[in-house]
Amino acid sequence: MTKEIPIKSVKIGGGNPIVLIAGPCVIESEAKVMNAAEDIVNAAGGLKVPLIFKSSFDKANRSSASSYRGPGIKEGLRILARVREIFGVPVISDVHSVDEIGPASEVLDALQIPAFLCRQTDLLSAAAKCGLPVNVKKGQFMAPWDMLNIIDKFKAAGSDDLMLTERGSTFGYNNLVVDFRSLAVMRPMGCPIIFDATHSVQLPGGAGTSSSGQREFVAPLSRAAAAVGIDGIFMEVHPCPDEALCDGPNMVDVAGMVSVMEQVMAIDGALRG
Repeated sequence: MTKEIPIKSVKIGGGNPIVLIAGPCVIESEAKVMNAAEDIVNAAGGLKVPLIFKSSFDKANRSSASSYRGPGIKEGLRILARVREIFGVPVISDVHSVDEIGPASEVLDALQIPAFLCRQTDLLSAAAKCGLPVNVKKGQFMAPWDMLNIIDKFKAAGSDDLMLTERGSTFGYNNLVVDFRSLAVMRPMGCPIIFDATHSVQLPGGAGTSSSGQREFVAPLSRAAAAVGIDGIFMEVHPCPDEALCDGPNMVDVAGMVSVMEQVMAIDGALRG
């Protein structure tokens, strides 16, 4: 069994029911985030699934210099604070540098380390010392057993409130594949295990100046992950994915999120007996 980590009112791991981490890929505007949050919170309430709201204040890793990145840390954190205040849900967002951890930890309920930064020792150490739970995305270039080194770095900095997320592995050019053995390999490490259902169907750089994706595979991959056994599922959700400013082709809408979660929760419930 994995360690239980409380994120405000939500408990992830430790045999607790599966947790949903969901929200738009990036903050496009305050109004859009608040509308998306209302829809996602209401849907999660109907499903009776614990929710952590996620949206990024900055997408530092984009294919093109002209790609939309977000409102920046100051405005982005203000908007995420409003989401938490109005809807009463924990909030999580990406941090990309040691300098961002201080202000982010004053607002967020958990931090997230993006996949491409998961081996950055200074970033991991600073995140471990901030006092919040941290979700580390497994790099597309990482073997699952290599995540033990990340756990060791984290513990050396004084914390073990760490979650690990599978988000696919590089498979040739502009493609990812999910090796579901990685979930089983990482689970005995003791950290709650999360499956990133939408980034796992991404085609990195597949549209030339942006990434493409295959959202039609979100549901089958999510079902497979639930069958292996996970503590949480991560989905980027947008009211109109085809109009999104970032990661639209691999995001789902709220109805799609509900459909996937109904399947995932049924499988998770069957595993729990």
